[in-house]
Amino acid sequence: MPKPEPAPEPPGGKLIGSSGRLGSLRVPGLARLGSRDQPLIVAAIPAFNEEQTIAKIVARASNHVQRILVVDDGSEDDTSLIAEKLGATVIRHPRNMGKGAALRTCLDWARRERADVLVTLDADGQHDPDEIPNLVSPILSKEADVVIGNRRLSDEMPTLRRFGARILDRATGVKSKGIVVDAQSGYRAYSRTALEKVTAAESGMGVDSEILMRARDAGLRIIETPIAVKYKDLETSTHNPVYHGLDVFFSVVKFISIRHPLLFYGGFSAIMFVVAVAFGMQTLDYYARWGRVITNLALISVSAGIMAFLSFFTGVILFTLITVMRERQS
Repeated sequence: MPKPEPAPEPPGGKLIGSSGRLGSLRVPGLARLGSRDQPLIVAAIPAFNEEQTIAKIVARASNHVQRILVVDDGSEDDTSLIAEKLGATVIRHPRNMGKGAALRTCLDWARRERADVLVTLDADGQHDPDEIPNLVSPILSKEADVVIGNRRLSDEMPTLRRFGARILDRATGVKSKGIVVDAQSGYRAYSRTALEKVTAAESGMGVDSEILMRARDAGLRIIETPIAVKYKDLETSTHNPVYHGLDVFFSVVKFISIRHPLLFYGGFSAIMFVVAVAFGMQTLDYYARWGRVITNLALISVSAGIMAFLSFFTGVILFTLITVMRERQS
């Protein structure tokens, strides 16, 4: 009798533990776990060296969802072992690949499992798993496709972090009811429609902003709900805040440059053209008055003119390529 073939490994990581549904948990509002007429609510937790907190997060989240995934992003401690022992499905990356890669694994897994609602939350204890029903409820009632946990009302959020988050939120530019959303919050819920339409290409910290911009462009309904967050006595980020901020900012810039190449590169080209003309006229004025060329001014004018030319044609070429690709996909 031939042996059954092993299940294929998920993209980007190795499946090292899976317990299926969490058999002992009770989900509020669900009559019977596993029933096809009930929504499948899952939680996904990206984790990196979180053995101190992962048990508490998995245990408390299991009170509100039917399945839990822990994506171990190359941890060197017992994060995977603890999560697996508690009944979570664990996918382990062979090395630390970044938050974006871990979140992409979460989204891919939820799509394969045909989840009706996916909740993502941090593994460090910053997010309270008991608030999962607040994020899930608007999706189950068909009010939204993406629900974001808004951290701004929390008294524990450090002033510097709050200031930096507002700048990045405005750069992302996603709004809900006319108000710029908390684009850096990782505590979210996604409907099946959102899972089918949203992908994550970023591997770094800019993935949260990228997903929201893609969701907005896809016409998905995005709302927020207030959440409590904990920062005291927690290492809430494995990255330097400056590095984190720059990573997110440049991710937003890259996304905008791809989505709107003519506007992005054309705008930069226009600025450089004005600079080239201004310094060029000043160079000619000096030459007319004194009969000599100011080298520095001339170099700035020529350099700005070259950058304006290259930027303009870069925008045209990208716009043409993206348009052709979209037409082929449609």
